[in-house]
Amino acid sequence: MSPTRRSFLTLGAGSALALGLSGPTASALAGTARVPAASDAPAEPFAVGLREFHWSRGDRALVTRVWYPAQGSPGGDPVRDAPVADGVFPVVEWSHGLYGTPEVYLAEILPLAEAGFVVPAPVFPTTSEGSAGNIQDVYNGNQSRDVSEVISRALALNNTPGDPFAGHLDVAAGVGVAGHSLGGMTTHGLLTAWPDRRVRAAVPFACVDMGDPTGEVAANTLFLHGDQDPVCQYSLARQAYTELAAPKAFLTHVGQGHDEYVWGNGATYPQTRATFVDWMRWSLYADTAARDRLAEDASSSGTVWEAELG
Repeated sequence: MSPTRRSFLTLGAGSALALGLSGPTASALAGTARVPAASDAPAEPFAVGLREFHWSRGDRALVTRVWYPAQGSPGGDPVRDAPVADGVFPVVEWSHGLYGTPEVYLAEILPLAEAGFVVPAPVFPTTSEGSAGNIQDVYNGNQSRDVSEVISRALALNNTPGDPFAGHLDVAAGVGVAGHSLGGMTTHGLLTAWPDRRVRAAVPFACVDMGDPTGEVAANTLFLHGDQDPVCQYSLARQAYTELAAPKAFLTHVGQGHDEYVWGNGATYPQTRATFVDWMRWSLYADTAARDRLAEDASSSGTVWEAELG
C-alpha cells in the first residue's frame, strides 16, 4: 500500500487481514452537545448478556450482535437474552476486520460489556467471513453508513416499549465507535468523510487515513497500531492522528505487525485492553480517574504512549 492518504488495500486471501485475524441518514446526524454522562462509572464488573438483531439499511442486511451488562455473577460466557443489569449504560459500537466476525474480537468486546457498556457489533454484508470481501464498501462509505444505521437502531431501543433495553441506554452521553483494520478505517471514516456527530469517543485499531476531519465531530480519539504493520501502514495512521484535534492519543506497539496486540495472548494485549476500556470510561462516563490512569495503562517495555488530553 503506497504511503498516500486513502490508499486502497490490495489483499490476497492469505493475508492476515483477509484471514480475519486480523452520507449517514438524517437521524444519524442528529448530534447532541459534547457533554459526557453525569452518572458515575461502574465500580465493579458485570456479567455479560448477548442479543441478536436482524436490521438493515436499504438492501444491506445488518445482522448485529449486542453484548451488554447483565444481571448475574461476573465471569463466564455471555448468556443469551440475559436480563439487563440495573443502570443506564453508554453505547460503544465495534467494527470487525476483513473476513472477520464480531466473535473474532471478543478480547475487545467483552471487557467493554463487563465495564458497563452496551456493544452492538454488526456483521458487515460484503466484508465478513464468507463474503465477497468487497473492500470498496469501506472506501465508498457504505460501512461507515452501516455503523450510523446500527447506532440509530440501537439507541432507538431505549424508547421501544417492552424492549429489555428500554430505559437502560444512555442516549445523552453520545456514543463510542471502535474497530480493527477495515473496521478501524470504518471508524475513522465516521470522524472524517462520513461524519456522525453523535460520536464522542473513537478508537481505530490499525487504520489508515480516510480523509480530512470536517470539524463536525468532536470525539476523543485513541489510535492503536503496530509500527511494523505490513497491511495498514503505520505512517498513514500517524498522518490521521496529526490531523485530528485534541483530545487524542496514540498507543504504538513497538516491533509489532497488524494484529498481535489485539488478541488475548498478545504480549502487549494487557495494555491494549486497559487503555481501550479506560478511554471509553473517561469519554462516556466522565470518569476522570480512568483518564488519569491512561499513561500507566499503556506503559510497558513494548509500547509507546503519546497523548494530548487537554
